[in-house]
Amino acid sequence: MLATILYIIGLVLAVLAVIDILKKPIGLVGKIISCVVVLLTSWLGLLVYYLYAKDHLVEWFK
Repeated sequence: MLATILYIIGLVLAVLAVIDILKKPIGLVGKIISCVVVLLTSWLGLLVYYLYAKDHLVEWFK
């Protein structure tokens, strides 16, 4: 039961992160790279994205 709840939370957060990345004013390659990294690294990628990379993503892909 707990594993199912954690899976659903992770899935929702991943979808929200991808939607947020796609809204950012960066190039298509930057969006693809960011989405793939967030989705492939699971919880660690979500933590890094929400705690640090969310504010710096546009700077990195200029």
